[in-house]
Amino acid sequence: MSISTKTGDKGTTSLWSGQRVEKSSLRVESYGTLDELDSHISDALLYVEDPLSIHFIGFIQQLLYRAMGQLATKGMDFKAPILQVEVEKVTEMVHTLEAKVELTGFVKTGRTIQSAKLDICRAIARRGERRILELDNSEPVAEPVRMFINRLSDLLFIIARYEEQLVGKLEYKKL
Repeated sequence: MSISTKTGDKGTTSLWSGQRVEKSSLRVESYGTLDELDSHISDALLYVEDPLSIHFIGFIQQLLYRAMGQLATKGMDFKAPILQVEVEKVTEMVHTLEAKVELTGFVKTGRTIQSAKLDICRAIARRGERRILELDNSEPVAEPVRMFINRLSDLLFIIARYEEQLVGKLEYKKL
């Protein structure tokens, strides 16, 4: 079977749950933005060397796949939803890195190639959150998905700063 089905030629796509929707719908835009984020995270991962950062990024990607699946499922329960306990794990990861990177001001972002790539990921995560919140205004999005995406930008930010600190490149803006 070919991946080119031609069923989307008229501007619609199939959700995981089977319904056809406009490719321009907020639902497709929401999970599409997370797909874009995942691609950029994969790119950043090629440059990240610290085992803790690599572990955290792997966990992020597993949750992203499930968040995309959950967003692509309409009118039925998704089999592997994001759980509140996983949102709490992401929060713990942020706290773990905050304990290692004491932020003392506004940082200059992108001081290394890996942190620059992670900062792009953070910006895409924030856009994804905006799209998901906009979708939630018309079609409910599960609270753990919304919370995960909110925490995700924090985690990507602090991983980038941790990576910079490890090589002595964490810099602060002079105000």
